[in-house]
Order: sequence, then C-alpha cells, then structure tokens
Amino acid sequence: MHEYGVTKRIVNIAVDAAVKQGAAKISRINLVIGEQSGFVGDSIQMYFNMLSKGTLAEGAELAIKYVKPRLICPQCGASFEKQPQSFDCPKCAAQGEPSPIGKEFYVDSIEVVE
Repeated sequence: MHEYGVTKRIVNIAVDAAVKQGAAKISRINLVIGEQSGFVGDSIQMYFNMLSKGTLAEGAELAIKYVKPRLICPQCGASFEKQPQSFDCPKCAAQGEPSPIGKEFYVDSIEVVE
C-alpha cells in the first residue's frame, strides 16, 4: 500500500514539470527503481493508472528501469552483483557488504507532447 503515496507523488512531479514546460500532455514517465527499494513496479503501475486520470499524465507510458543490487568488497574495493546464496567477492573471496546501489527510487525523466 505504500506505493499509493509514492505514485501520487510521481504523478504530481510529472504534471508540475509538464506544466512548467507548457506541455499539452505527458507521453512517458521514466522511473528508476532499485530491486531492494521496497517498491513493487506492478503496484506502482496499478496506482498510476488510477491516479493519473484527469491529469496531463493520463494515458502516459510508465517505463521502469530496474537496478540490481550491488555489494562492495571491503578488502579489495570491488563492486559486484550479489549471487544467490553468496556474498563472496568474485575477485578476492572476501564477504561483500551492502551498497546504496539497488535501493534507488526516482523519476529519471518525463517525455511530453507540446
């Protein structure tokens, strides 16, 4: 249910930006969502379809780019994608630590029709 609030904010951000540009309509909203952000793309899409009705964003495509989480090795500094059942660094075999990569959630850009 926490997707409702963030989706409402997405619509507001996109509509505000489109109005400032003097656009007639929003054709596409590009989102970036980290797979460990806690947000579910399908839920955001469902709420977007409801919340965008009657706005410049109605009918716009919601394009989501997912970011896979990455770990950082404290020993050699390598950044790597976590493998199932393992935190091992592929370069030195030390245990990787969480990084902020994979926790992103933001509007990357909007595309409008003037």
